[in-house]
Amino acid sequence: MANTPSVAITGSGVFTPSQVITNDELVVAFNVYADRENDRRADDIASGNREAIPRSSAEFIKSASGIEQRFVLDKAGVLDPDRMYPKLAARDDEAPSQMAEMAVAACTDALAQAGILAGEIDVVICAASNHERAYPAIAIEIQDLMGTGGFAFDMNVACSSATFGIQAAADMIRAGSIRRAIVVNPEICSAHLEWRDRDCHFIFGDVCTAVVLERDDLATGDRFIVESTRCATQFSNNIRNNDGFLRRTRDAMEDRRDMQFMQNGRKVFKEVLPLVAGHIADHMADAGWVADDLKRLWLHQANKSMNDFIGKKVLGRVPAPEEQPNILQDYANTSSAGSIIAFSQYSADMELGDKGLICSFGAGYSVGSVLLTRA
Repeated sequence: MANTPSVAITGSGVFTPSQVITNDELVVAFNVYADRENDRRADDIASGNREAIPRSSAEFIKSASGIEQRFVLDKAGVLDPDRMYPKLAARDDEAPSQMAEMAVAACTDALAQAGILAGEIDVVICAASNHERAYPAIAIEIQDLMGTGGFAFDMNVACSSATFGIQAAADMIRAGSIRRAIVVNPEICSAHLEWRDRDCHFIFGDVCTAVVLERDDLATGDRFIVESTRCATQFSNNIRNNDGFLRRTRDAMEDRRDMQFMQNGRKVFKEVLPLVAGHIADHMADAGWVADDLKRLWLHQANKSMNDFIGKKVLGRVPAPEEQPNILQDYANTSSAGSIIAFSQYSADMELGDKGLICSFGAGYSVGSVLLTRA
C-alpha cells in the first residue's frame, strides 16, 4: 500500500474591505435609532407594555467583546438610523457575485504566497456561514473566475466552516483523489446582523480569507504541515438564523427578528467554552502533544474573554500576547474567517519545527481544530 501523503498549508490570503466603522461611529447611529424608537413608543413604555431600548456606548462594546472597529462592504447603510443594514447593489447574473469577487481577491494572494497557479488547484471549497444564493454554488463561480481545474462545492458549518473545510481538503489529499485545494471563506456578516439590537449590534464585520493546501512533496516554499485535524458538532439553538427559501411558504412574511443573527450569549459562553477547551485537550492528547509544545494559538475571533479562557485552559496559564494573537479589536467577529486572519497575520515568524493550533467554533454547536508544524 502506498504511503499516505503529508498535507501542507502553503499559502494564505486576506481580502479586507476598504470601509471601517469605529465603535464611536456605530454608537452614534444606534443611539439616534434607539432614542427615536423610545420616543415613538413612549406611551407603551410608560405603561409597562414595552421596555425601552437601552442606549449603547463605545465603552460597553469594548468591555463586552474587545472589539474596537470593524471592516464592512457598505458603511453608509449601516450608519443610517433610518436603515441600519448595508446597501449592496443588485448585480446582473453575468456579473461576478459579491462573495465570488471577494474570494478571488483572497485566493489570488494565497496562490501567490504558495507560488502556484490557479490551474494547479484541483478543488475549490467555499466555506462560509452564509451564502449569497442557494445555487449554483459560489465555489463553482469562483472556480470559473479563477480558472481552477477539478471541481468545487459550498459548505456551511457557521463559524467553524474554515476548519471543517481544511479537514475536508486534507482528507481528499491524503486519500489521493486530489493534489491541491483552496479553502476560501467570504464572510459578509454585516448583511445577517441585526444592527438595531443593542446586545449584538457591534459583533460582526466583513472579510474574506483563503488557504492553499497541497501535498507536502509538491510544495516548494515555506509551509505548515497539517499534522492532524478534528471536527465535532453538538446541536444547539443558542446561535441561530431562521432565514431561508422556505420563508416564502409561511403565511406571515413580515421582517421577523429571527431572520437575522440571533444568540443567547450567556448560554453560549457557558456551554461552548468547556466544549472547545475539552475538544482541543483531547485532540492534542491523541496526537501526543502537550501544552509546552505549542508556540501559537490561532483561535476563533468571537470574543476576547472567550479566547482568554480557552487559551488559559489549553496552556495551563495566561497566554502571552504573541502566543495567542487577537485580531478581534480590528476586524470584529468575522465568523469562519477570524482564526484564518490570525493565522495569516501571525505565522510568518514561526521557525522550523514550531507547532501551532488553529481552532474555530460556533453555531451548531461546532468546533474544528487543526494541528500544524512549521516546515
